[in-house]
Amino acid sequence: MGVNLSGRHFLKLFDFTSEQINYLLDLAADFKHLKRSGVPHRHLEGKNIVLLFEKTSTRTRCAFEVAGMDLGMGVTYLDPGSSQMGKKESIEDTARVLGRMYDGIEYRGFAQEIVEDLAANAGVPVWNGLTTEFHPTQALADVLTMREEFGSDLKGRKVVFMGQVGNTADSLAVICAKLGINFVQCGPQCDVEGNRTYQPWIWEKCQEAAALSGAHISVTEDIDEAVEGADVIYTDVWVGMGQADELWNSRIKLLAPFRVTAEVMAKAKPGAIFMHCLPSFHDTNTTIGAEIAEKFGVTEMEVTDEVFESKQSRVFQEAENRMHTIKAVMYATLK
Repeated sequence: MGVNLSGRHFLKLFDFTSEQINYLLDLAADFKHLKRSGVPHRHLEGKNIVLLFEKTSTRTRCAFEVAGMDLGMGVTYLDPGSSQMGKKESIEDTARVLGRMYDGIEYRGFAQEIVEDLAANAGVPVWNGLTTEFHPTQALADVLTMREEFGSDLKGRKVVFMGQVGNTADSLAVICAKLGINFVQCGPQCDVEGNRTYQPWIWEKCQEAAALSGAHISVTEDIDEAVEGADVIYTDVWVGMGQADELWNSRIKLLAPFRVTAEVMAKAKPGAIFMHCLPSFHDTNTTIGAEIAEKFGVTEMEVTDEVFESKQSRVFQEAENRMHTIKAVMYATLK
């Protein structure tokens, strides 16, 4: 029996089986081939979607807009100042209004409970573009990139996330656990105040999924142990969007040992690739990068410019793949 995701929400990867995730990845690869070949695929012409952004973004907005338009849909973008959701109108009422006007709703913002609340009330598919807890479309793009590098059977491959746990790392751990990919979180298990940096319930569910798929999911602060035999070295910014600027000082001290350098990449498996969800502070060519360099004397943060610009880097391929996997999610849930 074929996979049917019509009418489903896409909120977190825990909600999907390995078969369903691989179906979305196959579909994304097909859409990428069509896009690259210049073949129109306006399969959802006549439908309309709305993008609700409480956090601004470059890649997420562009990926959803282009994916929607490629599929023939009308796309409305609402930035943080254009929606009354949560201010003059409740999330529930917003969902019920938009669900009567649109065929699908994307949300990018804060707590996971917000996107879950939208889904519970909209009556149409709702897609998670990013929440504090999860970043599922990014994880799909990550694995599509790995497939293009290593083939569609990724069981037994090793992915190492360097740095502190967050929505990107958590979603990567989930998809690896679901698909039989070994995953290592290499970074501090506690912040400078001694608080745990990961959510135990997510880790427990990852271990449950890994037991079914054969994946090995682990945490370590030992860089040599983590990267030995790694196929993918992955990292993310040390302070995310919406987090306090005051965190930079403590995060730099905490995470500098886990910067991805050429030396770290050399300890991985020959042919290993570097990945990053972007944006990246690998130089001082941004306002924040320049400010950090001036305040703390740090010119490269989570990854060195040498690695970011190296032949091992797949960051822009990964960014493009975000559009193709989003297109697969929208098509599969709206067709």
